[in-house]
Amino acid sequence: MKKPFLGCNKEIQTKPKAKSFEILLKSPLFIFFILLINTPGLYAQSVNKKQSMLYKDPNAKIEDRINDLISRMTLEEKIQQTNQLTYGKNANANNIQLSKNATSPEIGSLIYRSINPVFRNDIMRKAMNESRLGIPILMGFDVIHGYRTVYPIPLAQACSWNPQLVEEAAAVAAKESRLSGVDWTFSPMVDVARDPRWGRVSEGYGEDPYANAVFGVASVKGYQGKNLSDPYSIAACLKHYIGYSLSEGGRDYRYADVSAQTMWETFMPPYEAGIKAGVATVMSAFNDISGVPASANNYTLTEILKDRWKHDGFVVSDWGSIENLIPQGFAKDKKEATLKSFTAGVEMDMVDNLYVENLPQLVKEGKISEAQINEAVKRILRLKFRLGLFDKPYVEELPEKDRYYQPASMATASKLAEESMVLLKNNNQTLPLSKSIKQIALIGPMVKDSINLMGSWEGQGIASSVETLYAGFTKEFKGKATLNYAKGCAFDGDDESGFAAALAIAQKSDVVIICMGEKKGWSGENATRSTIALPAIQEKLVAELKKTGKPIILILSNGRPIELGRLDKSADAMLEIWQPGIAGGSPVAGLISGRLNPSGKLAITFPLTTGQIPTYYNMRESARPKLGGYQDIPTAPMYWFGHGLNYTNFTYGKVILSNASIKKDEKITASVEITNSGKMDGKETALWFIADPVASITRPVKELKFFEKQSLKAGETKTFKFEIDPMRDLSFPDANGMRHLEAGDFYLMINDQKVKFEIVD
Repeated sequence: MKKPFLGCNKEIQTKPKAKSFEILLKSPLFIFFILLINTPGLYAQSVNKKQSMLYKDPNAKIEDRINDLISRMTLEEKIQQTNQLTYGKNANANNIQLSKNATSPEIGSLIYRSINPVFRNDIMRKAMNESRLGIPILMGFDVIHGYRTVYPIPLAQACSWNPQLVEEAAAVAAKESRLSGVDWTFSPMVDVARDPRWGRVSEGYGEDPYANAVFGVASVKGYQGKNLSDPYSIAACLKHYIGYSLSEGGRDYRYADVSAQTMWETFMPPYEAGIKAGVATVMSAFNDISGVPASANNYTLTEILKDRWKHDGFVVSDWGSIENLIPQGFAKDKKEATLKSFTAGVEMDMVDNLYVENLPQLVKEGKISEAQINEAVKRILRLKFRLGLFDKPYVEELPEKDRYYQPASMATASKLAEESMVLLKNNNQTLPLSKSIKQIALIGPMVKDSINLMGSWEGQGIASSVETLYAGFTKEFKGKATLNYAKGCAFDGDDESGFAAALAIAQKSDVVIICMGEKKGWSGENATRSTIALPAIQEKLVAELKKTGKPIILILSNGRPIELGRLDKSADAMLEIWQPGIAGGSPVAGLISGRLNPSGKLAITFPLTTGQIPTYYNMRESARPKLGGYQDIPTAPMYWFGHGLNYTNFTYGKVILSNASIKKDEKITASVEITNSGKMDGKETALWFIADPVASITRPVKELKFFEKQSLKAGETKTFKFEIDPMRDLSFPDANGMRHLEAGDFYLMINDQKVKFEIVD
């Protein structure tokens, strides 16, 4: 028996058969080997080419890098990219190491709740070094109106009518977030909201589609900057797509009866604007849209978002919304929920873990192809590449003092708070306070409050950073007037024991300022209220203080419109400050003293009573305009959209049109001169509306199409202009989203003027 070749038999090694040797010499493989070892660098180049990973080349095109990486990934690695979990229940230091160890280095995304960049880098280092391909983890967080430097709630921001300030605030939030380890925010919310019972009305920009579009785009630009790869940019996320704010009765997570017409003319415009602005991601909503839940709706997620609008980012589900398909009656189990959500167009699963559990089996069964998985993962990887996470996965580890509360950031916070506040009422020029006033009573549960001024979704804000109203008044009136404080009552309950002290200080004061409103948890997610009135204890305190005969000023801090009918009878002046964030104290005091001039206007209507809901400015006309109103209360609301007073007078000149009759492909320029005819400098916002009295699909009584805010010194006149583009401003969508521009009469409306013009064929 021949011995096996062991590599040590010299006879076999050194004396091959001649014929075999000749065959070897003529072998193409042998010739290629000789060429390799005799051609300088060729062997090394071959090895390097084999080992080269294009996806790691920062100079390669992003799409080429994505395709290269996808080609190297296993199915399991791909599915991990579609998964988002949270690193732990909170940022408690005792949980951090445990959470880090439990984190899979191959997971696609984490909801990152710590402010510690060192910890974030540790998690990222684990992903880069311990996963097979070194794919970075996308870190997300709910940065809704500021990270640590908390700004006014979004509803308040819209009342500023200053998109530039909103963009600046979002940019500050992005910088603080990125320096703390967050790459992605679940903001802005652009749900058009017309039911103030719904708690999440505080998170959006009010009742108008155009306003939501403008402020949504401003936020996207602020978060994402000029380039997502910039060191202080983070990815934005439009939410909640779509119709979420129509939940029945304002009750969160409920069914939403959204007609196709309403969807296209009311809810789609802000999302389309955000997509055109380049928003990175979209979040699917909790609600059932007329029978097909938003997180499994192929029409909205794929046909519109991806096919029609060409969005190349990805969709993330809202928290648990894929599993919610089961109680909604759209899926029988978790596996079917996974199938329906994924195939409809949701690429990333937020905390359900259903994709990881069920996608492998669905692929095995042929119900989902690996090509579909690839497309979803490409979208997720595309954002990671655009953010620069593959090339610069770690963030700078700066101390907190170099990340938060920077002077420019605080100035933006203060300015945005100031311009967001709305002077609702000012009888007999109660405000600003006369310099002759020497004793000021400050009463109410909000006077020394801090935590509730931040509002819901306060990010990483801390109560100790908040400038209270009391602190603001103390600074404003130091050496000018004495402040007399009494809490008076709590936010709710029936304890009247503090009334006596409140009445006592009111009696000895020249004016009574009552600071009241909502706790932060009374608005936001899962914060539906059956009535938008303040608790009875607060209203009773105001009524008692009114008996003193002293001037009553109400300062209202809340996250939604509130019922003011009864309070209005007691108040001489009312200032809506919303939930202004950490820098609200000084702006409030400055507006009361007259150092500042109010410039905010309502972005949402204040109903007279809860029973009037829904009421909003751009309703359609009634079949019998003079009939059909309430028999027991007025039909008009307390304060319409656009209402807001100030301490000066703005006089509008006559609106001038460049042409009163144009063709569909022409444009009209409208202009009006506005004069500050008062004695105090101020800012005026001109709101331009369009009315289309006759159309093949009936139109609202008027629709906001443009706004502009300018500063005017006392006595100064400025020209405000609006260029009307017929297709953009005069057309309307049908139930399929196709726009129609019809000839006929139109009206341009601004302030108290209504000017007619026409479009001719």
